[in-house]
Amino acid sequence: MPKPRVTSIGEILYDVYPDQKRLGGAPFNFIYHVWKIIGQAQFVSSVGNDENGKELLFHLSNIGFDVSKIVIDNNYPTGAVNVTIDENKVPRFKISSECSFDFLAISQEMKDDIEKNTDILYFGTFSQRGNIAKETIDSLLNFDIKYFCDLNLRHNFFTKEMIEKALSTIHLLKMNEDELNQLIKILNLNGNDPVSELIDKYSIDLIAVTKGEKGAILTTKNATDYYIPPQLEVIDTLGAGDAFAAVLCLGYYYKLPIEKINIHANNFASQICTINGAIPTDDLLYSNLRKIFT
Repeated sequence: MPKPRVTSIGEILYDVYPDQKRLGGAPFNFIYHVWKIIGQAQFVSSVGNDENGKELLFHLSNIGFDVSKIVIDNNYPTGAVNVTIDENKVPRFKISSECSFDFLAISQEMKDDIEKNTDILYFGTFSQRGNIAKETIDSLLNFDIKYFCDLNLRHNFFTKEMIEKALSTIHLLKMNEDELNQLIKILNLNGNDPVSELIDKYSIDLIAVTKGEKGAILTTKNATDYYIPPQLEVIDTLGAGDAFAAVLCLGYYYKLPIEKINIHANNFASQICTINGAIPTDDLLYSNLRKIFT
């Protein structure tokens, strides 16, 4: 089986800690992990024509990451998030408004290229907080490919219409427990088995509900698996969900049993919690996954 051609669209930004800044943004974190594991990936985003944007592009180009689909915006700044870590090692965010990724617009030529060279397209709900970016993402949701949505309902940048459009398009869905509880209210789902209801109503192949240190539940039309990973020393939980999503996506493409997907995705997410920030500074954390997926 050939390697999957995974495309991610959405924000890239700097997570700004009190003492340092690190690259972040869920769609970027996700595709960075995919790239590190299988050696290829496409990322569609926008940065400002500012110091942060130039620094970011220089760094990614230097490490061999494909920046050809990262648009430079002359009007709006590169995204930034001020991050503080609370006593439970959980990050708290203060997100800047009107960043370059909110105004992401791409050419028809780029859209055609994405359609031609994508097996799975990843997108999130937070990436659509800007109307222009939302229109851009919407324009990519009618291809004959697989779609993966990572719901992010922690901020008020979503609508019922946006959620229903995503659910009616996707094959793969990831959310956390809080987001599932919000979906139950927003869509008036059956509280007894809302995940199976979503699968049946929207013809979704696989749904993952993450539960933090308590692992995750993976559900298909015919099976359910619950896995709790071994507890490791937590430094920072930032980006754990994105790490989980990357392995979930690859496991889905390669048709691994959901029990195997759940183990590998949870264990990788747990390992990300043992480092500062969402992105490892070396490749050791990827060695086991490279054996599995390449």
